[in-house]
Amino acid sequence: SDSYQLHSPQSTLGFLALTPVIPPCFEGKTSFGMSVFNLGNAIMGSGILGLAYAMANTGIVLFLILLTVVACLSAYSIHLLLKSSGIVGIRAYEQLGYRAFGTPGKMAAGIAITLQNIGAMSSYLYIVKYEFPLVIQAFLRVDTPSGEWYLDGNYLVMIVSVCIILPLALMKQLGYLGYTSGFSLSCMVFFLISVCPTYTPITLTHSYTIPILAFAFVCHPEVLPIYTELRNPTKKKMQHVSNISIAVMYVMYFLAALFGYLTFYDNVEAELLHTYSKVDRYDTLILCVRVAVLTAVTLTVPIVLFPVRRAIQQLFFPNKTFWWPRHIAIAIILLTTINMLVIFAPNILGIFGVIGATSAPCLIFIFPAVFYIRIIPKEEEPMRSAPKILAACFAGLGVLFMIMSLSFIIIDWTSGSSNASSGH
Repeated sequence: SDSYQLHSPQSTLGFLALTPVIPPCFEGKTSFGMSVFNLGNAIMGSGILGLAYAMANTGIVLFLILLTVVACLSAYSIHLLLKSSGIVGIRAYEQLGYRAFGTPGKMAAGIAITLQNIGAMSSYLYIVKYEFPLVIQAFLRVDTPSGEWYLDGNYLVMIVSVCIILPLALMKQLGYLGYTSGFSLSCMVFFLISVCPTYTPITLTHSYTIPILAFAFVCHPEVLPIYTELRNPTKKKMQHVSNISIAVMYVMYFLAALFGYLTFYDNVEAELLHTYSKVDRYDTLILCVRVAVLTAVTLTVPIVLFPVRRAIQQLFFPNKTFWWPRHIAIAIILLTTINMLVIFAPNILGIFGVIGATSAPCLIFIFPAVFYIRIIPKEEEPMRSAPKILAACFAGLGVLFMIMSLSFIIIDWTSGSSNASSGH
């Protein structure tokens, strides 16, 4: 996805230059199915493990309503991105920002993508750091570790990063990861069918619920790179890829949250696997589920790393063609930074909540809407036309959501009642 150079826009004011900007000598070769796998894998990561906790805070009916609303809003925002992209022929989030608002727009998009995806990768590797030692411990039947290096999460997360994630992250194109994405999704399907519910009643509180849901549906930085590599790409075809991916993840999210909630209700923790491990840490099925989830989140990291590397290249090397040393160096620096964050991360819920409340509203609501308003020419859609008014309301909803979510989390933290402030 970042293996070619995108031409700089001819106008920094936004919607004046409408000549398509097509990457030279690049032809997408990724099939429809592989594109669905890649986008589905980008959507579904560790977010699925926090949804049972969200359902425990809202109840089943309200959770289903919120999940439906967020899924529909995500699909609509992808529609805005694809339409803006089609008008100017640009398939890079940062360059859409540049075309709409010049350098500030490009910087804002690049920073939001970087923060969002670093938060996502941190949450994935945090699960590896926390779960992998416990899984090895269970397999070896070690009740009380005595300082063995292979039971130290910090060592294990670095080993996984170097041996599995880095080689995949060094692929030249995102489309090559379609097979690992398919395997990752199959691991999550196994996780889904393995959790068995028993009926229990409902509870309340809600400050983290919407941020967790928003974080779970963010795939927008990956949409345009996947669109670029799609075979015979059209807006309609990519919209179908997005709709299918969101629909499948919607069903899986709801079922995973429902099963986890009906099993543990108010005892469910921020990270569902932690809750299941308290039932019987040596149970074979639970061990297999934990291994499957570890595999899935590990294989999701390279997918999420691609847009960050692309954003960095757009911000710092906008006019440079593909160069292997730079491609490799950015991946190594990113993984090193994320490993350092993971070692000191306080709690996975804090990552979900804060990142979901800041970068996610920008990427889902605000940027697609304001880019659409600026890029779609007034001759085609006047400022007072229904589509642009709807887009403006969509951006306003994003701002409102960001303010409300951050306020909830800050109040929760300052009151000392936040789960995010405690150790995992």
